[in-house]
Amino acid sequence: MVTVEEVRRAQRAEGPATILAIGTAIPLNCVDQKTYSDYFFRVTNNEHKMELKAKFKRMCDKSMIKKRYMHLSEEILKENPSICEHKAPSFDARQDIVVVEVPKLGKEAVQKAITNGASQNPRLPI
Repeated sequence: MVTVEEVRRAQRAEGPATILAIGTAIPLNCVDQKTYSDYFFRVTNNEHKMELKAKFKRMCDKSMIKKRYMHLSEEILKENPSICEHKAPSFDARQDIVVVEVPKLGKEAVQKAITNGASQNPRLPI
């Protein structure tokens, strides 16, 4: 009979684990934080709410963020108007975007990590 310790020992690797490389990927759409409030109110068709826009602009200015990277382009927002509407059911539309775009970002990050790791460690198989 096999003991629990023998099973655990068989499943574990010997020696320390090593991170060979880290890759990152960001969405293609970039909006400058200084113009984000104008962009946001324009794409959501709320430019008439000047008081709220001014408050949002102050929040954007006080944050330390310089650029915002996102998948939501103006074309995607026009195709899915529920994303821009207040209290509209947009979960399905957002989830459809996530299901397609997140694996693409993951693939890009992995490719960068492999390329970066291979250049630093020639023994790493590609």
